[in-house]
Amino acid sequence: MKRYYIYMAILALGFVSCEPELENSIEDEGFYSSGEADFSHYVALGNSLTAGYADGALYLTGQNNSYPNILAQKFALAQNTDEFTQPLVNDNIGGLLLGGQVVALPRYVLSVGANGPVPVRYNATPTTEITNRLTGPFSNMAVPGAKSYHLLADGYGNVQGVAAGLSNPYFARFATSDNTSVIADAMAQNPTFFTLWIGNNDVFTYATSGGTGKFQLNNTDVTTYGSNDITDPNAFAFIYSQIVEQLAANADGVLLNIPDITTVPYFTTIPNNALALDAPTAGNLTGFFQAVAGVMTKVLMQQGASAEQAQAIASQYAIQFNEGTNRFLLDVPVTQTNPLGFRQMTAEELLLLPIDQAALKQGYGSVVLTQDVMEVLAVLQAGGSPTQEQVQTLFGAVSGIDDEDVLDTEEIQNVQTATAAYNNAIKSIADNFNLGFVDVNALVAKLDSEGIPFDGGVLRSDFVTGGAYSLDGIHNTPRGAAVIANAIIEEINATYNAKLPKANIGNYPTVTLDQSGM
Repeated sequence: MKRYYIYMAILALGFVSCEPELENSIEDEGFYSSGEADFSHYVALGNSLTAGYADGALYLTGQNNSYPNILAQKFALAQNTDEFTQPLVNDNIGGLLLGGQVVALPRYVLSVGANGPVPVRYNATPTTEITNRLTGPFSNMAVPGAKSYHLLADGYGNVQGVAAGLSNPYFARFATSDNTSVIADAMAQNPTFFTLWIGNNDVFTYATSGGTGKFQLNNTDVTTYGSNDITDPNAFAFIYSQIVEQLAANADGVLLNIPDITTVPYFTTIPNNALALDAPTAGNLTGFFQAVAGVMTKVLMQQGASAEQAQAIASQYAIQFNEGTNRFLLDVPVTQTNPLGFRQMTAEELLLLPIDQAALKQGYGSVVLTQDVMEVLAVLQAGGSPTQEQVQTLFGAVSGIDDEDVLDTEEIQNVQTATAAYNNAIKSIADNFNLGFVDVNALVAKLDSEGIPFDGGVLRSDFVTGGAYSLDGIHNTPRGAAVIANAIIEEINATYNAKLPKANIGNYPTVTLDQSGM
């Protein structure tokens, strides 16, 4: 109980708006300047990170605190601007309906239960029906789920294709027609200034699926890609350049690069060495895997391997466990050198936030010791020879973590290789078109390593308590969105000789408590 009150006291800091010190207190007309930029009609393009998506859903508070909306408010202090419009959803429940059927779930809220504060889906039914097309134009043209090539795709907002996954439910709400594209609707507004933050999903969906897609290296035909595939870097650079060429024809703007997603709470919250064992249990597990190695040696010799070859292969299964924390086991493809298809995780490999933590406590990621397994161990301990069926029971007791619940070493390398290539292209294109450039990758790395100070404390990447990330572990809180907005403002001031005020980070909220049971 004492720990609970301490936790809630710390958490409460995130809900208290701090009184700003004089950083941006002067807002008299004429004090700020747009410099060489023209903010009269600002258009933002991107995906969920730009739309204000947070806590696993698109909802009003997130949209109203999106970084483009924050920017637009600051732009209006420097010159007369058109109203900044967004395709707002109906409420703070989040989620979407298609013909009355739920096609996107409500947002997460922080619920305090028997096991302490945990994210849960809001207990309400979505009310935003995507067949009710909104009348624009909309300044925030961001589309949750969009990849780079989706911005150029005609028909991406066709409601008839949503159920089959051929179009996007969010864009279907505000596309000007069934056959239009995101970039076409943006350009029809004749923007004078733009921000572009796209490419995240070209690698994010691969990472958040646990690497179940493919790295489409050297395949530039995006029509052949699966939903969880990584876009080929050359294809990305070509598509991104096409988008920017249209936007920059008659407007100035700022391009944002792609953060290394492996540093956000979705991948850093659940440690891969959380297999906590007391001394007897560690000894039992060590003994179990010694038995697995011994039986596997005999199996391989029966299949024709020499004793030396069999022992070399089987020795990888004689895993040692210690009292305290241990790393989980991971399922891997069966090969000649790893015929049982599992190994222990390495230090750098990452578990995904949605992994079933209750299952981890039941043996997922280690061994499920049933009565049948114990009987096989008893046969071995007595010096007997198990039957073929008992051998399969022994091997089958190993419950490695599935691919979709983890990013392994190769998958992490794929993510980081693609991210680096995308970022090189974005910086090069920004330079070619004389546009502003924000290094979000460096900003996210700073959140992870040291935090970003503000009037009320320090914003960090820790899940829930850090304040920067919402309850889905990927998207920003409003406070995190303010950090992005401030980085863009810094770049605008430097590149376009503008004089814009920054947002007061402490004035923006973080996570949301579930009020339904209080």
